[in-house]
Amino acid sequence: MAGHAVFKYGNTALITGAASGIGLAVAKLCRRHGMKLALVDISADSLSKAQASIGEEISTKIFAKDSFDTVDFLMLNAGIGLKGGWEDSEYFHKIMDVNLFGVVNGISTFLPVLQKQSDPTAVVITGSKQGITNPPSNPAYNASKAAVKSIAEHLGYDLRGSSTSVHLLVPGWTFTGLTGGGTVQEKPDGAWGPEQVAEYLEQKMSESVFYIICPDNDVTTEKDRKRMLWSVGDIVNERPPLSRWRDEFKAEAEEWMAKQKV
Repeated sequence: MAGHAVFKYGNTALITGAASGIGLAVAKLCRRHGMKLALVDISADSLSKAQASIGEEISTKIFAKDSFDTVDFLMLNAGIGLKGGWEDSEYFHKIMDVNLFGVVNGISTFLPVLQKQSDPTAVVITGSKQGITNPPSNPAYNASKAAVKSIAEHLGYDLRGSSTSVHLLVPGWTFTGLTGGGTVQEKPDGAWGPEQVAEYLEQKMSESVFYIICPDNDVTTEKDRKRMLWSVGDIVNERPPLSRWRDEFKAEAEEWMAKQKV
């Protein structure tokens, strides 16, 4: 199957959160296709370190949005993972400012640039399974990624029939700078590497898939689908929220998922 038309020599890729992890892996993928790179990250030091892994000189500059006459591939990938309690409103603000409004600002700034292009363009927005199944313990992060999912869905709908394709990238367990709060030094056996996510993204984009839900070495695509169906079932079947993690529903959830064929 032919790859997505946006991965073409001479096209320009703009990637946020690009100095490490999935963003850097996608930047390397784009560079292998001969694309020009505009890499965005909060850390100039991390961007400098990315230079050696990409194998070319990188300069850190500040650009006005009007400097970008052409953007063919826009990846809104920057994100943070914090922990906090219900009494900590700053925890919610910080996560929403980066994870949600980073996406909103990226779309409002660069969508007009993409839509000026005559050739196919693409927008990739990085979500999270936590924004779909909503596991306990990090409400602000989960809420930010649920909102990102909704934004991506609306953008995909509004751009249907246009030359700009939209994709929601939902990584599985991936070894990045956020793994274990940044404390894990070696990739766990169950995790994918960022390069695997980048390759899976390219494959699914070539198939015109919107929801790019990545498996990992522990969780299969089938298990992901069963978990998502159970979560929606909380609403349909009038169960209490987050029932999969409640002691009184754990056995029922496991039995139900074992019987499902998806």
